[in-house]
Amino acid sequence: MNILWKDPGLPTDSFYEVRAECTDVPKTKFKIKSGKTLSVRKWQSAFSPEGYLDIGQTLGRIYRGGIHPTIRGEVWEFLLGCFDPKSTTEEREEIRLTRREEYYRLKELCTYMFPLVGSGKFITAPVITEDGVATQDPVVLLEANPENLMTPTNQATVASNSTTSCPKEEDKKIIQWKLTLHQIGLDVVRTDRTLVFYEKQENLAKLWDVLSVYAWFDKEVGYGQGMSDLCSPMIMLLEDEADAFWCFERLMRRLRGNFKCVGSSVGVESQLCNLANVIQVVDPKLHAHLEHLGGGDYLFAFRMLMVLFRREVSFGDSLYLWEMMWALEYDPDLYTQYEESDSERPEDAKGKPKSSKQCGKFEREYLRSGAKVGEPLPISVFLVASVLKEKSVKLLTEAKGLDDVVKILNDTSGNLDARKACSGAMKLHKKYLKKVKMEKASAEKGSAAT
Repeated sequence: MNILWKDPGLPTDSFYEVRAECTDVPKTKFKIKSGKTLSVRKWQSAFSPEGYLDIGQTLGRIYRGGIHPTIRGEVWEFLLGCFDPKSTTEEREEIRLTRREEYYRLKELCTYMFPLVGSGKFITAPVITEDGVATQDPVVLLEANPENLMTPTNQATVASNSTTSCPKEEDKKIIQWKLTLHQIGLDVVRTDRTLVFYEKQENLAKLWDVLSVYAWFDKEVGYGQGMSDLCSPMIMLLEDEADAFWCFERLMRRLRGNFKCVGSSVGVESQLCNLANVIQVVDPKLHAHLEHLGGGDYLFAFRMLMVLFRREVSFGDSLYLWEMMWALEYDPDLYTQYEESDSERPEDAKGKPKSSKQCGKFEREYLRSGAKVGEPLPISVFLVASVLKEKSVKLLTEAKGLDDVVKILNDTSGNLDARKACSGAMKLHKKYLKKVKMEKASAEKGSAAT
């Protein structure tokens, strides 16, 4: 490992083995470099003897060179707000044990409702109808009993037994949860299938278990396509299934709004609206052109926002891009915000000034701008905006319809430079804040004059 670490140009994907027959996967553009990437030594040196973390000294290094894969999982737990950097080692261990117990209680309940959860198996066919009647799909029967070859005779026997042992489900929440289980299974078998890690049935089942438990845990959102792409890295990086679950849950705190459905609309549409506003401010000509082509709703950027560029870069580069984003927008109050609701938080804790040294660069820019209205836009919106800005000349000259817009953006798949995209996002963010501030000042001046 030390020899690999001294290599100044070690490709990040070398830690995530690709199946030999998969030759058309995107190639990594990011390399682990000594002195730039956050190493084990640098990470450990950021802790005091009691375990307090000076996260401020690690954020810049993460942005510049990413995190060494051997410590990626534990660093992510801090970046995503699983732990407070101001906590001790002992306090964090206590929190970890409590969370593990809570996860396994949740999983036990899910297993009681559907015994395949936690069995090392998963299903890809519907197990229940919308009116609560258990289905007798041969695919489900085979997946649930792979050791028994499903001949017509024993299939009829199992189906007959299932009918007598599975009364009609009346609880609407349980019905809704069971209706998602096969969809999770269908997505699991399609997720990161180029990686050797997912050749093992146990790893696929682990991903299915975590997503199934989450769908029950967050009933308002449940499960939506794209979540498996977001959860997969957690399964690979964190050995304990419960730790992977809570890391994913913290990520979903940021992104769950994208998956919420209200009527016929999906939550990500609000982010697409934010993207439209950003482009309108930083590149009015491009925005007008896209509107003229009928793309003013920016639905062509749907996938990039939903799965955070997983399809635009290699697996290893996507992890680098994510941690770079999280380091840039890191807020030292993240853990507290997640653990305490506004109503429970003491008044003197609300609006308490935070140390800018412990904030990510993106978050610092926002604080420095003096913006007070609404929630800050996530860096992912500016990342998509930077991709559009980079392609603006091509979009303006070659796009004659929405199909052309999609084709031009599809050329980004597998070719996006994560570092360059983040740098472009930061520049656009600064430009956006400056223009919004100027427009606001101008509006206030005009209002005062009248």
